[in-house]
Amino acid sequence: MRPAPARVSLSLVTDHQALWQRRDLLRVRGRSIAWVPPFLLLAGITLVDLNTAEHLRIIFWIVLVPGIAAAICGLWTTAAFAVLSVLDYVVVDNFWPRRYQAGLPDFILVALAGLLATLACAFRLNGERRMLHMRDIAETTRRTVLRPLPSGWAGLEHAAVYLAADTEARVGGDFYDIQPGPHGTRVLVGDVQGKGLGAVETAAALLGTFREAGYHEKDLATVADRLETRMVRHRSHTVALGRDDGDRFATAVLLGFPPGAPDVVEIVNFGHEPPLAVGPTGVRSLPPGHGLPLGMGELTSTAGPPPTLTVTLSPDETLLITTDGVTEARDGNGEFYSLSDDLARSPTSDPRLLVAQVRDGVLRHTQGHLSDDTTIFAVRRAAAPR
Repeated sequence: MRPAPARVSLSLVTDHQALWQRRDLLRVRGRSIAWVPPFLLLAGITLVDLNTAEHLRIIFWIVLVPGIAAAICGLWTTAAFAVLSVLDYVVVDNFWPRRYQAGLPDFILVALAGLLATLACAFRLNGERRMLHMRDIAETTRRTVLRPLPSGWAGLEHAAVYLAADTEARVGGDFYDIQPGPHGTRVLVGDVQGKGLGAVETAAALLGTFREAGYHEKDLATVADRLETRMVRHRSHTVALGRDDGDRFATAVLLGFPPGAPDVVEIVNFGHEPPLAVGPTGVRSLPPGHGLPLGMGELTSTAGPPPTLTVTLSPDETLLITTDGVTEARDGNGEFYSLSDDLARSPTSDPRLLVAQVRDGVLRHTQGHLSDDTTIFAVRRAAAPR
Protein backbone atom coordinates (compact mmCIF):
# COMPACT_ATOMS: atom_id res chain seq x y z
CA MET A 1 0.00 0.00 0.00
CA ARG A 2 1.31 3.43 -0.88
CA PRO A 3 1.81 6.10 1.77
CA ALA A 4 -0.64 8.91 2.20
CA PRO A 5 -0.45 11.79 -0.27
CA ALA A 6 2.34 14.20 0.54
CA ARG A 7 1.77 17.75 1.55
CA VAL A 8 3.66 20.56 -0.08
CA SER A 9 6.66 21.64 1.96
CA LEU A 10 7.92 25.16 1.30
CA SER A 11 11.27 25.76 3.00
CA LEU A 12 12.83 29.20 2.89
CA VAL A 13 16.41 29.30 4.10
CA THR A 14 16.93 32.93 4.83
CA ASP A 15 18.91 35.25 7.05
CA HIS A 16 15.62 35.87 8.87
CA GLN A 17 15.78 32.34 10.31
CA ALA A 18 19.50 32.57 10.97
CA LEU A 19 19.00 35.76 12.96
CA TRP A 20 16.41 34.23 15.24
CA GLN A 21 18.49 31.08 15.64
CA ARG A 22 21.39 33.25 16.80
CA ARG A 23 19.12 35.03 19.26
CA ASP A 24 17.82 31.70 20.59
CA LEU A 25 21.40 30.77 21.52
CA LEU A 26 21.35 33.68 23.99
CA ARG A 27 18.18 32.47 25.72
CA VAL A 28 17.67 29.95 28.50
CA ARG A 29 14.13 28.80 29.22
CA GLY A 30 12.77 31.72 27.27
CA ARG A 31 14.82 34.36 29.11
CA SER A 32 17.60 36.36 27.53
CA ILE A 33 21.13 35.87 28.85
CA ALA A 34 22.76 38.27 26.39
CA TRP A 35 23.76 40.47 29.32
CA VAL A 36 25.92 37.74 30.87
CA PRO A 37 29.08 38.03 28.65
CA PRO A 38 29.53 41.81 29.07
CA PHE A 39 28.76 41.53 32.78
CA LEU A 40 31.36 38.81 33.27
CA LEU A 41 33.90 40.87 31.34
CA LEU A 42 33.13 43.91 33.50
CA ALA A 43 33.52 41.90 36.70
CA GLY A 44 36.68 40.21 35.46
CA ILE A 45 38.41 43.47 34.51
CA THR A 46 37.46 44.99 37.84
CA LEU A 47 38.78 42.08 39.91
CA VAL A 48 42.02 41.80 37.93
CA ASP A 49 42.70 45.52 38.24
CA LEU A 50 42.10 45.46 42.00
CA ASN A 51 44.34 42.46 42.54
CA THR A 52 47.38 43.43 40.47
CA ALA A 53 50.28 45.76 41.11
CA GLU A 54 49.97 49.44 40.34
CA HIS A 55 52.10 49.16 37.19
CA LEU A 56 49.61 46.65 35.67
CA ARG A 57 46.49 48.82 35.68
CA ILE A 58 43.98 47.42 33.15
CA ILE A 59 40.85 49.28 34.16
CA PHE A 60 40.87 51.14 30.82
CA TRP A 61 40.04 47.79 29.17
CA ILE A 62 36.55 48.38 30.44
CA VAL A 63 35.91 50.18 27.15
CA LEU A 64 35.33 46.69 25.69
CA VAL A 65 32.24 46.09 27.85
CA PRO A 66 29.75 48.43 26.13
CA GLY A 67 31.16 47.39 22.74
CA ILE A 68 30.35 43.73 23.39
CA ALA A 69 26.94 44.68 24.76
CA ALA A 70 26.23 46.65 21.58
CA ALA A 71 26.83 43.52 19.50
CA ILE A 72 24.49 41.15 21.35
CA CYS A 73 22.21 43.14 23.65
CA GLY A 74 19.33 45.54 23.26
CA LEU A 75 19.57 49.31 23.25
CA TRP A 76 18.65 49.90 26.89
CA THR A 77 20.92 47.10 28.10
CA THR A 78 23.82 48.56 26.12
CA ALA A 79 23.14 52.02 27.55
CA ALA A 80 23.04 50.52 31.05
CA PHE A 81 26.43 48.88 30.53
CA ALA A 82 27.82 52.17 29.17
CA VAL A 83 26.76 53.98 32.38
CA LEU A 84 27.86 51.07 34.57
CA SER A 85 31.29 51.06 32.93
CA VAL A 86 31.78 54.76 33.66
CA LEU A 87 30.70 54.36 37.30
CA ASP A 88 32.86 51.27 37.74
CA TYR A 89 35.85 53.09 36.27
CA VAL A 90 35.41 56.00 38.69
CA VAL A 91 35.08 53.74 41.74
CA VAL A 92 37.97 51.42 40.88
CA ASP A 93 40.29 54.24 39.78
CA ASN A 94 39.65 56.19 42.99
CA PHE A 95 40.46 53.06 44.98
CA TRP A 96 44.11 53.57 44.09
CA PRO A 97 46.30 56.36 45.46
CA ARG A 98 46.27 59.49 43.35
CA ARG A 99 49.72 58.90 41.85
CA TYR A 100 48.53 55.54 40.42
CA GLN A 101 45.17 56.68 39.09
CA ALA A 102 44.53 56.57 35.32
CA GLY A 103 42.84 59.92 35.58
CA LEU A 104 40.72 62.06 33.29
CA PRO A 105 42.05 60.91 29.85
CA ASP A 106 40.97 57.31 30.38
CA PHE A 107 37.69 58.49 31.92
CA ILE A 108 36.92 60.41 28.72
CA LEU A 109 37.87 57.33 26.69
CA VAL A 110 35.50 55.07 28.68
CA ALA A 111 32.64 57.58 28.49
CA LEU A 112 33.12 58.13 24.76
CA ALA A 113 33.28 54.37 24.16
CA GLY A 114 29.98 53.90 25.99
CA LEU A 115 28.30 56.62 23.94
CA LEU A 116 29.57 55.23 20.62
CA ALA A 117 28.57 51.68 21.63
CA THR A 118 25.03 52.85 22.37
CA LEU A 119 24.80 54.56 18.99
CA ALA A 120 26.22 51.47 17.27
CA CYS A 121 23.63 49.29 18.99
CA ALA A 122 20.85 51.58 17.76
CA PHE A 123 22.16 51.34 14.20
CA ARG A 124 22.46 47.55 14.49
CA LEU A 125 18.91 47.10 15.72
CA ASN A 126 17.57 49.40 13.03
CA GLY A 127 19.43 47.40 10.36
CA GLU A 128 18.08 44.13 11.75
CA ARG A 129 14.53 45.46 11.69
CA ARG A 130 14.91 46.58 8.09
CA MET A 131 16.43 43.25 7.09
CA LEU A 132 13.63 41.30 8.76
CA HIS A 133 11.05 43.50 7.09
CA MET A 134 12.59 42.93 3.66
CA ARG A 135 12.81 39.20 4.30
CA ASP A 136 9.16 39.11 5.34
CA ILE A 137 8.23 40.90 2.11
CA ALA A 138 10.30 38.43 0.07
CA GLU A 139 8.75 35.44 1.84
CA THR A 140 5.25 36.81 1.41
CA THR A 141 5.93 37.41 -2.27
CA ARG A 142 7.18 33.87 -2.74
CA ARG A 143 4.17 32.42 -0.94
CA THR A 144 1.88 34.49 -3.13
CA VAL A 145 3.45 33.02 -6.27
CA LEU A 146 3.80 29.49 -4.89
CA ARG A 147 0.26 29.05 -3.64
CA PRO A 148 -0.33 26.23 -1.13
CA LEU A 149 -1.37 22.99 -2.78
CA PRO A 150 -3.70 20.67 -0.84
CA SER A 151 -2.65 17.13 -0.12
CA GLY A 152 -3.70 14.84 -2.94
CA TRP A 153 -4.68 17.85 -5.07
CA ALA A 154 -6.23 16.85 -8.40
CA GLY A 155 -5.49 13.18 -7.82
CA LEU A 156 -1.72 13.68 -7.52
CA GLU A 157 0.70 12.94 -4.73
CA HIS A 158 3.20 15.79 -4.66
CA ALA A 159 5.89 17.42 -2.59
CA ALA A 160 8.08 20.45 -3.14
CA VAL A 161 10.96 22.24 -1.46
CA TYR A 162 12.19 25.73 -2.25
CA LEU A 163 15.63 26.77 -0.98
CA ALA A 164 16.70 30.39 -1.31
CA ALA A 165 20.32 31.03 -2.27
CA ASP A 166 22.48 32.41 0.53
CA THR A 167 24.45 34.66 -1.83
CA GLU A 168 21.53 36.83 -2.94
CA ALA A 169 19.25 38.96 -0.82
CA ARG A 170 16.69 39.08 -3.62
CA VAL A 171 14.08 36.47 -4.37
CA GLY A 172 14.33 34.36 -7.50
CA GLY A 173 11.92 33.26 -10.19
CA ASP A 174 11.40 29.54 -9.50
CA PHE A 175 7.75 28.52 -9.77
CA TYR A 176 5.48 25.49 -9.82
CA ASP A 177 1.76 24.75 -9.72
CA ILE A 178 -0.86 22.05 -10.28
CA GLN A 179 -4.06 22.85 -12.17
CA PRO A 180 -6.94 20.35 -12.42
CA GLY A 181 -9.47 20.68 -15.20
CA PRO A 182 -12.00 18.86 -17.37
CA HIS A 183 -9.23 17.73 -19.74
CA GLY A 184 -6.98 16.28 -17.07
CA THR A 185 -4.53 17.63 -14.54
CA ARG A 186 -1.67 19.86 -15.69
CA VAL A 187 1.57 20.61 -13.84
CA LEU A 188 4.02 23.44 -14.52
CA VAL A 189 7.53 23.74 -13.04
CA GLY A 190 9.99 26.37 -14.20
CA ASP A 191 12.66 28.94 -13.55
CA VAL A 192 12.67 32.54 -14.77
CA GLN A 193 16.05 33.92 -15.77
CA GLY A 194 17.36 36.53 -13.36
CA LYS A 195 16.38 37.56 -9.85
CA GLY A 196 14.46 40.26 -8.07
CA LEU A 197 10.86 41.34 -8.25
CA GLY A 198 11.04 41.38 -12.06
CA ALA A 199 11.63 37.62 -12.09
CA VAL A 200 8.85 37.03 -9.57
CA GLU A 201 6.51 39.22 -11.61
CA THR A 202 7.28 37.15 -14.71
CA ALA A 203 6.68 33.92 -12.81
CA ALA A 204 3.34 35.25 -11.57
CA ALA A 205 2.31 36.17 -15.13
CA LEU A 206 3.16 32.70 -16.42
CA LEU A 207 1.36 31.00 -13.55
CA GLY A 208 -1.74 33.11 -14.11
CA THR A 209 -1.87 32.06 -17.76
CA PHE A 210 -1.18 28.44 -16.86
CA ARG A 211 -4.04 28.31 -14.37
CA GLU A 212 -6.52 29.57 -16.95
CA ALA A 213 -5.22 27.75 -20.03
CA GLY A 214 -4.54 24.56 -18.11
CA TYR A 215 -8.18 24.42 -17.10
CA HIS A 216 -9.88 25.47 -20.34
CA GLU A 217 -7.67 24.18 -23.16
CA LYS A 218 -8.14 20.62 -24.35
CA ASP A 219 -4.70 20.07 -25.88
CA LEU A 220 -1.49 20.42 -23.90
CA ALA A 221 0.17 21.94 -26.97
CA THR A 222 -2.34 24.80 -26.85
CA VAL A 223 -1.50 25.41 -23.19
CA ALA A 224 2.18 25.54 -24.17
CA ASP A 225 1.44 28.00 -26.97
CA ARG A 226 -0.48 30.23 -24.57
CA LEU A 227 2.49 30.26 -22.20
CA GLU A 228 4.87 31.33 -24.98
CA THR A 229 2.48 34.10 -26.06
CA ARG A 230 2.12 35.31 -22.46
CA MET A 231 5.87 35.45 -22.02
CA VAL A 232 6.31 37.56 -25.15
CA ARG A 233 3.45 39.90 -24.18
CA HIS A 234 4.73 40.33 -20.65
CA ARG A 235 8.23 41.07 -21.87
CA SER A 236 6.93 43.66 -24.35
CA HIS A 237 4.99 45.37 -21.57
CA THR A 238 7.98 45.61 -19.25
CA VAL A 239 10.18 46.96 -22.06
CA ALA A 240 7.54 49.61 -22.82
CA LEU A 241 7.79 50.64 -19.17
CA GLY A 242 11.50 51.29 -19.65
CA ARG A 243 12.83 48.15 -17.94
CA ASP A 244 15.72 46.09 -19.25
CA ASP A 245 13.68 42.88 -19.51
CA GLY A 246 13.87 42.58 -23.29
CA ASP A 247 15.93 39.38 -23.16
CA ARG A 248 14.31 37.71 -20.15
CA PHE A 249 13.27 34.09 -20.65
CA ALA A 250 12.10 31.12 -18.61
CA THR A 251 12.79 27.41 -18.74
CA ALA A 252 9.88 25.17 -17.81
CA VAL A 253 8.42 21.69 -17.92
CA LEU A 254 4.71 21.34 -18.66
CA LEU A 255 3.11 18.03 -17.70
CA GLY A 256 -0.30 16.67 -18.60
CA PHE A 257 -2.02 13.76 -16.84
CA PRO A 258 -4.86 12.86 -19.20
CA PRO A 259 -7.97 11.25 -17.73
CA GLY A 260 -8.55 7.61 -18.51
CA ALA A 261 -4.84 6.89 -19.03
CA PRO A 262 -3.34 6.22 -15.59
CA ASP A 263 0.04 5.11 -16.97
CA VAL A 264 0.57 8.02 -19.41
CA VAL A 265 2.01 11.50 -18.93
CA GLU A 266 2.37 14.18 -21.61
CA ILE A 267 5.42 16.44 -21.50
CA VAL A 268 6.31 19.73 -23.17
CA ASN A 269 9.83 20.84 -22.31
CA PHE A 270 10.82 24.51 -22.70
CA GLY A 271 14.60 24.19 -22.48
CA HIS A 272 14.49 22.77 -18.96
CA GLU A 273 16.37 19.79 -17.55
CA PRO A 274 14.28 16.73 -18.46
CA PRO A 275 12.34 15.14 -15.61
CA LEU A 276 13.62 12.02 -13.93
CA ALA A 277 11.39 8.99 -13.44
CA VAL A 278 12.35 7.57 -10.05
CA GLY A 279 11.11 4.22 -8.85
CA PRO A 280 12.12 1.44 -6.45
CA THR A 281 14.08 -0.23 -9.24
CA GLY A 282 16.11 2.76 -10.38
CA VAL A 283 16.23 6.15 -12.05
CA ARG A 284 15.74 7.01 -15.72
CA SER A 285 15.82 10.33 -17.53
CA LEU A 286 12.88 11.17 -19.77
CA PRO A 287 13.44 12.54 -23.31
CA PRO A 288 14.52 16.21 -23.33
CA GLY A 289 12.16 17.34 -26.08
CA HIS A 290 14.66 19.87 -27.47
CA GLY A 291 12.34 22.85 -26.93
CA LEU A 292 13.55 26.42 -26.51
CA PRO A 293 12.87 28.40 -23.32
CA LEU A 294 9.73 30.49 -23.05
CA GLY A 295 10.31 33.81 -24.75
CA MET A 296 12.63 32.37 -27.40
CA GLY A 297 10.04 30.77 -29.64
CA GLU A 298 10.80 33.24 -32.42
CA LEU A 299 14.28 31.76 -32.75
CA THR A 300 13.02 28.37 -33.88
CA SER A 301 12.53 27.58 -37.54
CA THR A 302 9.24 25.76 -36.92
CA ALA A 303 6.07 27.53 -35.88
CA GLY A 304 4.24 26.55 -32.75
CA PRO A 305 5.28 25.20 -29.35
CA PRO A 306 7.80 22.39 -28.77
CA PRO A 307 6.58 18.87 -29.50
CA THR A 308 4.41 17.08 -26.97
CA LEU A 309 6.01 13.86 -25.81
CA THR A 310 4.00 10.95 -24.47
CA VAL A 311 5.73 8.82 -21.86
CA THR A 312 4.54 5.66 -20.15
CA LEU A 313 5.18 5.41 -16.42
CA SER A 314 4.90 2.41 -14.14
CA PRO A 315 2.55 2.75 -11.15
CA ASP A 316 5.51 3.02 -8.75
CA GLU A 317 7.42 5.74 -10.60
CA THR A 318 7.52 9.38 -9.52
CA LEU A 319 8.50 12.31 -11.71
CA LEU A 320 11.23 14.50 -10.24
CA ILE A 321 11.84 18.01 -11.61
CA THR A 322 14.53 20.34 -10.29
CA THR A 323 15.79 23.80 -11.18
CA ASP A 324 19.40 24.76 -11.88
CA GLY A 325 20.09 25.19 -8.18
CA VAL A 326 20.42 21.40 -8.14
CA THR A 327 22.10 20.82 -11.50
CA GLU A 328 24.65 23.60 -10.91
CA ALA A 329 25.34 22.89 -7.23
CA ARG A 330 29.09 22.61 -6.57
CA ASP A 331 31.24 21.71 -3.60
CA GLY A 332 34.33 23.53 -2.42
CA ASN A 333 36.45 21.88 -5.14
CA GLY A 334 34.10 22.97 -7.93
CA GLU A 335 32.67 19.48 -8.53
CA PHE A 336 29.02 19.33 -9.54
CA TYR A 337 26.41 17.50 -7.52
CA SER A 338 25.43 14.22 -9.22
CA LEU A 339 21.69 13.91 -8.79
CA SER A 340 21.38 10.57 -10.62
CA ASP A 341 24.16 8.95 -8.61
CA ASP A 342 22.67 10.16 -5.35
CA LEU A 343 19.24 8.79 -6.24
CA ALA A 344 20.64 5.50 -7.52
CA ARG A 345 22.15 4.71 -4.13
CA SER A 346 18.74 4.63 -2.43
CA PRO A 347 15.89 5.15 -4.90
CA THR A 348 12.47 5.90 -3.47
CA SER A 349 9.20 6.77 -5.17
CA ASP A 350 7.57 8.51 -2.22
CA PRO A 351 7.43 12.23 -3.18
CA ARG A 352 8.08 13.43 0.35
CA LEU A 353 11.09 11.18 0.86
CA LEU A 354 12.35 11.95 -2.63
CA VAL A 355 12.45 15.74 -2.25
CA ALA A 356 13.93 15.38 1.23
CA GLN A 357 16.67 13.12 -0.12
CA VAL A 358 17.59 15.56 -2.88
CA ARG A 359 17.41 18.55 -0.54
CA ASP A 360 19.73 16.89 1.97
CA GLY A 361 22.08 15.77 -0.80
CA VAL A 362 22.39 19.25 -2.28
CA LEU A 363 22.94 20.90 1.10
CA ARG A 364 25.46 18.25 2.08
CA HIS A 365 27.36 18.57 -1.21
CA THR A 366 27.51 22.37 -1.08
CA GLN A 367 27.90 22.49 2.72
CA GLY A 368 24.86 24.74 2.82
CA HIS A 369 26.25 27.36 0.43
CA LEU A 370 23.77 27.49 -2.44
CA SER A 371 24.78 29.51 -5.49
CA ASP A 372 21.24 29.77 -6.88
CA ASP A 373 17.65 29.38 -5.77
CA THR A 374 16.68 25.73 -5.76
CA THR A 375 13.30 24.09 -6.34
CA ILE A 376 12.76 20.35 -5.98
CA PHE A 377 9.37 19.08 -7.13
CA ALA A 378 8.11 15.49 -7.15
CA VAL A 379 4.72 14.31 -8.42
CA ARG A 380 2.91 11.09 -9.30
CA ARG A 381 -0.64 9.87 -9.63
CA ALA A 382 -2.26 9.02 -6.34
CA ALA A 383 -3.03 5.39 -5.69
CA ALA A 384 -6.61 4.42 -6.46
CA PRO A 385 -8.61 3.83 -3.27
CA ARG A 386 -9.40 0.21 -2.58
